[in-house]
Amino acid sequence: MDTKLDFKTYLIIGMMLFALFFGAGNLIFPAQLGQYAGTEVGIAILGFLITGVGLPLLGILALGFSKSDDLRDLSSRVHPIYGLIFTAMLYLTIGPFFALPRTGAVAYEIGIAPFTGSGSSATALLVFSLIFFTIALALSLNPLEIVNKIGKVLSPAILVTLAVLLVAAFIMPMGSIGTPQNNYMDNAFLTGFLEGYNTMDALASLVFGIIVISSVRKLGVSSAKGVLAATMKSGIIAAALLATVYGGIAYLGATSTDTLGFFDTGGPVLSGASSHYFGTFGMLLLAVIITLACLTTAVGLIVANAGFFNKLMPRINYKIFVVIFSVFSLIVANAGLANIIAFSIPVLLFLYPLAIVLILLAFLSPLFKHRRFVYATVTIVTFFIAIIDGMKALTDSIEVENPGWLQGIIDFYAANLPLYNEGLGWLLPALAAILITGIIARFSSKEGSVSANHPNH
Repeated sequence: MDTKLDFKTYLIIGMMLFALFFGAGNLIFPAQLGQYAGTEVGIAILGFLITGVGLPLLGILALGFSKSDDLRDLSSRVHPIYGLIFTAMLYLTIGPFFALPRTGAVAYEIGIAPFTGSGSSATALLVFSLIFFTIALALSLNPLEIVNKIGKVLSPAILVTLAVLLVAAFIMPMGSIGTPQNNYMDNAFLTGFLEGYNTMDALASLVFGIIVISSVRKLGVSSAKGVLAATMKSGIIAAALLATVYGGIAYLGATSTDTLGFFDTGGPVLSGASSHYFGTFGMLLLAVIITLACLTTAVGLIVANAGFFNKLMPRINYKIFVVIFSVFSLIVANAGLANIIAFSIPVLLFLYPLAIVLILLAFLSPLFKHRRFVYATVTIVTFFIAIIDGMKALTDSIEVENPGWLQGIIDFYAANLPLYNEGLGWLLPALAAILITGIIARFSSKEGSVSANHPNH
């Protein structure tokens, strides 16, 4: 029998979920979206909220619904080797390759860059990131309660600071909303949708979702239905908070271009707005809070990655992984925030479709009797489209011409796949594969269920 939870408990879990997804890095993407979307900001933020808020929530629910032990357990339904590689890639993406160095780069862009001259920026970034990752390393070697405690204080502190900033932006906008730029002119919704990938929260939800589900179970909710309902109710609270914050920051970005001009990333938009409304004090306050928030996120990511790889390779000490990931992230952080974001896009265009179909399949699994061949077929179809998207984005970001064979495939996809040029060419083929293999699985009596090894599935 499940314990009945009251609203206060849902609020606490909702706040925890919010804190889990609300890394300080997430502040920069809606700010940049607002700047470039201009008058299309409303429709663009709607797309952003689907991938930046809706998908992470679905990711957590998928873990709970599938009764999986963790992401590796869930993705192993495709194949155990795929489960291992996909999970490792996901950890490395939200860890040392992109999200972890990004914490240091964002803290620098918002906290330090406004106070340094542009001539000394490379040296200042190096010195700052050295200090930042040394502290993160020290805290990760002995992950004490102190980090959790700081985190609990910081989330409300960021919210209050942002609330003051956003209220000021609504009452006294810096300027009028500008005209849409780049892709936002023709396709604001889909551009916002793909921009939401940058938060990496849907990927993180598949890794951290189990923390939320465990918390719900510890409160005495044990049935799958109960866990799902409790997570859903708490998730709605977290989603509402995130949507409000993202919407507000996007509006701030949209009204900032008259005064601040356009920026490559969203960091200077926030520090510029703080300076505009509250002078040096405002900039300093934002700098301290954002830096601390980035630091707690960094520690969480180092601990999660070192823990996962230590479990995978127990012969290598946890502390060695902590050092490797901290040093690697320090090096990547010095490439600068704009470069980290540019190089993460090809990887996200490859991983996100695979993560989305896995979430979908987790929910639909009972309908096709948990058959492995459905998981495998749909994943293979998605893989062959997503990998080309990733390669295409990579050649774009390093500004080289596509090799002939790659261009040939791109032209073929562009001519034959609906939504391909919008970055969603994988969607209809994946849905068709789910439908066809699902029907075959439904009406065939052959064994091959992936839940055979899970008696409780």
